[in-house]
Amino acid sequence: MAASEADDTPWSARLRVGAPPSVSVPVATALVVADMIGVGVFTSLGFQVKDIPSGFAILLLWGIGGVVALCGVFAYAELGGMFPRSSGEYNFLSRAFHPAIGFMAGFVSATVGFAAPVALSAMAFGHYATVVLPGVPSRLMAVGAVWLVSLVQLGGVRYSSSFQLVSTILKVGLIAAFLVAGVLLPSPQPVSFVPALSDLGLIASGPFAIGLVFVMYAFSGWNAATYIIGEMHAPEQSLPRSLLAGTAIVLVLYIALNTVFLLAAPMGSLAGQLQVASIAGSYIFGELGGRMVAAMICIGLVPSIAAMMWIGPRVTMTMGEDVPALSIFARRSRAGAPINALLLQLAVANLMLLTDSFEAVLDFIQFSLLACSFLTVLGLFKLRVTHPDLARPYRAWGYPVTPAVFLLVTGFMMYYLFAQRPLQAMLGTAVMISGLLIYLLAHRRPGARAAGAYPSREVR
Repeated sequence: MAASEADDTPWSARLRVGAPPSVSVPVATALVVADMIGVGVFTSLGFQVKDIPSGFAILLLWGIGGVVALCGVFAYAELGGMFPRSSGEYNFLSRAFHPAIGFMAGFVSATVGFAAPVALSAMAFGHYATVVLPGVPSRLMAVGAVWLVSLVQLGGVRYSSSFQLVSTILKVGLIAAFLVAGVLLPSPQPVSFVPALSDLGLIASGPFAIGLVFVMYAFSGWNAATYIIGEMHAPEQSLPRSLLAGTAIVLVLYIALNTVFLLAAPMGSLAGQLQVASIAGSYIFGELGGRMVAAMICIGLVPSIAAMMWIGPRVTMTMGEDVPALSIFARRSRAGAPINALLLQLAVANLMLLTDSFEAVLDFIQFSLLACSFLTVLGLFKLRVTHPDLARPYRAWGYPVTPAVFLLVTGFMMYYLFAQRPLQAMLGTAVMISGLLIYLLAHRRPGARAAGAYPSREVR
């Protein structure tokens, strides 16, 4: 399929088993929030204050990360309105460049792109759960969490939507309660959030740039709703609203959480520590603080795992619809669940949990995930030039500045990974090349269509 082609066939017409239930804006927003808020915000501050001992500089760091994420949202929202089909980068890159590039991104997502973060979140769940329920094996609880949310996903879109919305509301409610308790501290720490002259040196320093890399990792997931566009009601309007609302909510929560952490505990106690949320909790709630914060993080990780178990299989499912060799993964249940694609991701996630190999996988897939996002936003520029008359129900706010900002920051992060972790970056590149090679092999088989069996129509 060339860049001049687009699949504007109604989504329901492409399904073998009826039209799936529509996903509302609140549910899609909850999906974005749940996918973004993992353990990153509860662990990053300790390494930041070690080299950036300024309340203002720390909050600015998280603010910049949120603004860059919003720049990505503006670009993805335009592409989603143009090509409203589930699967995220697989869909966008196929339309903007070539199906081979889309397949490359889809291959990353379908193999480890979602399974590794699911396993990592489940392991974190098991770790924190042992604080709440000492004596219960952490790996057992980790595997149990993944199977629980997978059973919900197998129930179909209706059950997935309800579970995601309720669990995310509970998650945000618990975080809000923690924030209120932190603000009401009788003796907050004497930290200043007013900019000072010394902050200029900190902002221009290497530690600030390195801190931004990890802040951006904490903001990853802002594009979650693009993976289920085909299940959304009126996606041309719903997608931009859910992406913007979800990312804005997370931005506010991240800045508020870091503010409370700094007000609750001395910087010296936080510096270099991984469990900053538990440390702050002990100052807020006393002896039971660590256990209370652990319970909050456990409950919050469940919707995160559910979000990734929902959106990841949609990529594999869509690839199965397009590529005959992968057609087994296109099968849906009567309730709209991509059964085989979901079971594949469940198997890979469980394998990573049982072998403890997923941390290394997660380390090297970061580069490939960043590269796919970079290429997607670059595709927005390409389509603006090559297809200026293409229907755009939503146009990226601030174009060309906002997508350019996203490309600059993402490009810096890719450079940082190559400079600081060359082996992991090269392995990530190898994963992408593997996807391209598999695409070429699949389309050299007798009977394979040149366009990869993509259902499409010429754009008028």
